[in-house]
Parts: sequence; C-alpha cells; structure tokens
Amino acid sequence: MLHSLKQGLLRLEAVVAASSLMLLLVLSLTQIIARNVFETGFPQLEVVSRHLVLFVIFFGAGLVTEQSRHIKIDVLAHLLSPQRQAMLLRPMLTLSAMLCAALAWYAGLFWLDEWHYAPVNERLAATMAIIIPIGFSVLALHFLLLSLPGSEAKSDSLKQRNKANEI
Repeated sequence: MLHSLKQGLLRLEAVVAASSLMLLLVLSLTQIIARNVFETGFPQLEVVSRHLVLFVIFFGAGLVTEQSRHIKIDVLAHLLSPQRQAMLLRPMLTLSAMLCAALAWYAGLFWLDEWHYAPVNERLAATMAIIIPIGFSVLALHFLLLSLPGSEAKSDSLKQRNKANEI
C-alpha cells in the first residue's frame, strides 16, 4: 500500500509539474507575442505565470526528493563513516518532514489571512498562492515516507553518496 501511495503521488506530481511547465511556456509566449506584435498585454497572465513557476518548483522538488536528488546541506556528512550516515539518515529525514510540515502549517495560516483580506481584483493571485502550503505539505509527505522503514530511496541514496565519496 505504501508503494502504491508513493507511485500515485509521483504520477500526480509529474503530471502537474509537466502541465504547469507547458502552460507557463504557452502563457509566456502568448504574452510576448501580445506585447511585441499587438502592443498590448494581459496583466492576469503575469500573475498566473508567477504562480505557475511555484507549481513547477514545488512539484519538481517532490519528484527529486523521492529520488534523493534534492539539495542537501550536509557539510559534515562526508566526515562520518557510512555506518554513521546510515544511522543518521532516518532522523534527518524525519526532521526534514517536521520542518516542511511546520512551513506548510504557517504558509496555510498566511494563505488564509491573504485570502480573507484580498480585494476582489486580487482573488486570482490569492487563490493560486495555495500552492505554497500544498507544496510544503507534499514535501513533508515525501520526507515522511522516505523516513519509514522499507523505503527504497534511502538505501539508494546511501549507495550513491558512498560512491560519490569514493571518487
């Protein structure tokens, strides 16, 4: 069941990230043509494009986290033996999940406040800003799933890290 949850989440993220990137490219091209050819522009396209970048970033981050190819700030990890690295991996993934969950919580509170006080002409931006708490929630879920026993990506990341340290 855990494996099917991961696979479903990865498929959904891939579709959303790819669709967001494609839509971002189409909207940007539309805006460029409208400005350069017709000397006009669509102000709402700027808002949508700005938020589509966040969609691509957050869902792309979820995809690379699952593969353990995310940005890691592990300054001292190369000084540890592979056994110690393996021992610290699960607690660090759990800590990362808790940090992302806290960021999701506070981003959600911020979004609710922004939604509540947004004027009518800024409702689109307020609606699309929901990606921030959703994105952090997805990252928290990935880190949590990776920290559970039996996660395949954990052992793969250790093997890759150990190979990189040998080179």
